[in-house]
Amino acid sequence: MLSKIKNIPIVLGSQSPRRQELLKSLDIDFEVVVKSIDETISSDIAVEFASEYIALKKLEAFKTEEFYDSIVITADTVVVDHFGRALGKPKDVEEAKSILCDLQDNTHIVFTGVAILFKDNFWSFTEKTQVTFGKLSPNEIDYYVSVYKPFDKAGSYGIQEWVGRVGIERIEGTYENVMGLPTRRLYKELVKIEKGL
Repeated sequence: MLSKIKNIPIVLGSQSPRRQELLKSLDIDFEVVVKSIDETISSDIAVEFASEYIALKKLEAFKTEEFYDSIVITADTVVVDHFGRALGKPKDVEEAKSILCDLQDNTHIVFTGVAILFKDNFWSFTEKTQVTFGKLSPNEIDYYVSVYKPFDKAGSYGIQEWVGRVGIERIEGTYENVMGLPTRRLYKELVKIEKGL
């Protein structure tokens, strides 16, 4: 599938191993190029649009002649707890444990924003998944944080890791979105781009 797009250089603007794994699972060859940007979110951006806002900011860094003939994909994920607070990556062990204490026995929302650039055109979208954790004991939270060290993950956990296997009761939306790249929606967008070639 995506036979025409396979002849175009594809760039993933993310150092996330999860996003790289997911994009690879679509049978797409790509190069990883990471651009450093200011990820500060303006206070007037609603929390449900924050991930798409950052994905678009990341995309701006690729609007150069070097990437003009490439398809560039950027993404960002924001976890929003049941209080409506956006949760970033934990600064240390104590913050990771505190976040997981708040998430357990509650439902939170994961928003992943994706932006795509090709020549003079860009596309962007946000996917939403609701995740419900069951009750986790302090020992289980301590174990997960000490063994898996989730300091590079928004919300202090990876759904594909131990805590996701034992702690998550249900999800509404796609599993891949929680991992950081909504593959089905991305594939549909790439099909649209291919039809225009």
